[in-house]
Amino acid sequence: MSFVDRTLSRVPTPLRDVVLRHHELVKFAIVGGTTMIFDLAIFYSLIFTVLDEKPTVAKIISGVMATILSYILNREWSFKNRGGRERHHEALLFFTISAVGVVLAAAPMWIANNMFEIRADQGNVSKVVIIDFVLNYIIGNLLQMVFRFWALRRFAFPEENARAASPDFDPTPEELAEEELGHS
Repeated sequence: MSFVDRTLSRVPTPLRDVVLRHHELVKFAIVGGTTMIFDLAIFYSLIFTVLDEKPTVAKIISGVMATILSYILNREWSFKNRGGRERHHEALLFFTISAVGVVLAAAPMWIANNMFEIRADQGNVSKVVIIDFVLNYIIGNLLQMVFRFWALRRFAFPEENARAASPDFDPTPEELAEEELGHS
């Protein structure tokens, strides 16, 4: 029994049905959580070393690096049964959509720092860390996540060009559940 099967067997049936129905969103959220941790590590490494006076630049650098990881994970797992475009076209759409997402994630920090000068008023490092976290990883990531999930499903990985689509494939409900969860 796979890890996913063991985990799902412990989930109550009504919730399990919701998870199976919204499997792409669940996988997208797992990828998002993974890349958020990656993004956090890079961001805080940069602002506590070489970019301590440039938090927005640090956020953009960490966001770009996390986006590259996100493309790989989303293409190969979250949206693996969607798309079907040529890889370079799909990648261009993904990175364009993600660039808008990086800007959306950095916008709250830019507004707070450049319009309200919130960083200048804080002498305490722990307050700055908390403010950056709230602006970047709560407000910014929520804006980014909603936009990217919608745009990636709509443009980069559309259902009408599904990679797994085949006229000869008529799966049973069990086969469909296994394929949707990304394991066999």
